[in-house]
Amino acid sequence: MEAKKRKVVLTGGGTVGHVMLNKLLIPCFINKGVEPVYIGSKKGIEKEIIGATSIKYYNISSGKLRRYISAENFKDVFKVMRGVGDARKVLKKEQVEFVFSKGGFVSVPVVLAAKSLGIPVYIHESDITPGLANRIAGKFATKIYVTFKKTLEYVPKGKSEYLGPVIRDELKRGYRDIGYELTGFTEEKPVMIVMGGSLGARSINTFVRENLDALTKEWQIIHLCGRGNYQEGLDNPNYRQFEFVKKELPHLLRISDIAVGRSGSNAIYEFLLNEKPMILIPLPLSQSRGDQVENAEYFKEKGYAEVIQDEELDLETFQTTLDRIEGNKDAIVECMKKFEGGFRPESLVNLLLDGEGQR
Repeated sequence: MEAKKRKVVLTGGGTVGHVMLNKLLIPCFINKGVEPVYIGSKKGIEKEIIGATSIKYYNISSGKLRRYISAENFKDVFKVMRGVGDARKVLKKEQVEFVFSKGGFVSVPVVLAAKSLGIPVYIHESDITPGLANRIAGKFATKIYVTFKKTLEYVPKGKSEYLGPVIRDELKRGYRDIGYELTGFTEEKPVMIVMGGSLGARSINTFVRENLDALTKEWQIIHLCGRGNYQEGLDNPNYRQFEFVKKELPHLLRISDIAVGRSGSNAIYEFLLNEKPMILIPLPLSQSRGDQVENAEYFKEKGYAEVIQDEELDLETFQTTLDRIEGNKDAIVECMKKFEGGFRPESLVNLLLDGEGQR
């Protein structure tokens, strides 16, 4: 009799950060002869990202987890309950070994469904303090993996483990000649890479473009502005904009001397692992729960970055901060070289499949 194929469920969504690790794990599971199945929302960004792969994708009902009083919260209780039922059907049908969750509100009903069926749940938390979804789901988890050591102060000690950031070896395989070819830049001026996240960052995009002439006097700028944010008519030989990059990123990082952007954990650890001093402009509290502010301040304390609050971003403040980075660049890079930690996607897959996550 043919052995039953091993299967696992991956879940997480709402932001790219809640999906990208899962996407990196997919080929690793497949290479091990294990079929990954994804459970996500009907319209979230996870559907777009995972839809580009070859694996099964199941939609479930999911509510938005709010931290404030709203009439919608009452409706969303029923959406989450419906989502638990949806997820239970999928888990029973696919007969999976475990669920691996990256967080986001869609993950909560999946985790609750898995717990009700006695299926192990493994959670990965990228930020210093867990988001609301992971705080709820963490109560039902078999194991919680974290990116920041400091996060261990905020999660259950008996079932939590520090892994560090995911290491993407391909980001270190960039070539300077390809980077210069992609941008049209030269080695005569230093290069600044500005990253606003997958969807861009409006205030950062606006700041760069409004001050382009001043910034490009001393710098060549690679601007990853986000999908739909490309601006025509910016004719400057020291400025090159891209909406989104994939295979080009290693080459663009290779020629970059400094990185500027938001402070989502995935991006800032990529800067760290590639030894790029950084200016971080976290998403303000008016637009977030404060996770990016915490991430940025932590990196500043560690000596990896300087921080500018979004509401304080102007040319004078930026230039002053940039001068501090430039004046301390060698020390920052040396500090980055001392960082220890991190994991490769295949090592996490091995850990999960070998049952080590339960220890």
